[in-house]
Amino acid sequence: MADNPLRISLASRIRNNFLTGVIILAPVAITIWIVWSFLQWADSWVKPYIPARYDPEQYFDIAIPGFGLLIAMVGITIIGFLGNNLIGKWIVGFSESLVNRMPLVRPVYKSLKQIFESVLKEHSSSFKKVGMIEFPSSGTWALVFVSSDAKGELAYRFNEMGQEMVAVFLPPTPVPTAGFLLFVPKDKIIMLDMTPEDGAKLLISGGLVAPDFKLPG
Repeated sequence: MADNPLRISLASRIRNNFLTGVIILAPVAITIWIVWSFLQWADSWVKPYIPARYDPEQYFDIAIPGFGLLIAMVGITIIGFLGNNLIGKWIVGFSESLVNRMPLVRPVYKSLKQIFESVLKEHSSSFKKVGMIEFPSSGTWALVFVSSDAKGELAYRFNEMGQEMVAVFLPPTPVPTAGFLLFVPKDKIIMLDMTPEDGAKLLISGGLVAPDFKLPG
């Protein structure tokens, strides 16, 4: 009977060490797997279009992970550089004029362009702030990413009602890539100091990983 506490203590210690090892290794292993999978995916799309004489594998007989991604990034940067020049702007404008004449392609292209401009432009304020709103009922709070003030016809209709509304994105847990677009009165949003990255961590972890917080003052 005297050995029983020792056995329980040893078993608990082994279990705790195992869980600690999982906590340490699992994020590292998953991160490596995600990065490796992304590099392979990028290479599979880009490398078939690289001429053989420019492919290092033809000379060193060694696969270089990420070479296709590097070429893609260089190519995109060059296109962006040319697009900022006068000749490049003329070519882009001419190409867009051709696309705008295609009935089926035009709405798809315009929608995608607006989305990418809203998300990637430096002057865009999309999803740079995190807040809380009462959802789905009074007294129950949900985390949201603040997008922008209501614009266009929506802003006009809200102004007719005397409301100053803000567009927010309400993501689900634990996969915050899909969710609901809500328009909420500006005075009903409680703004938070946490970054969108911290907000995403909080959502993905189901509330287990809370960001650090320092009291004001």
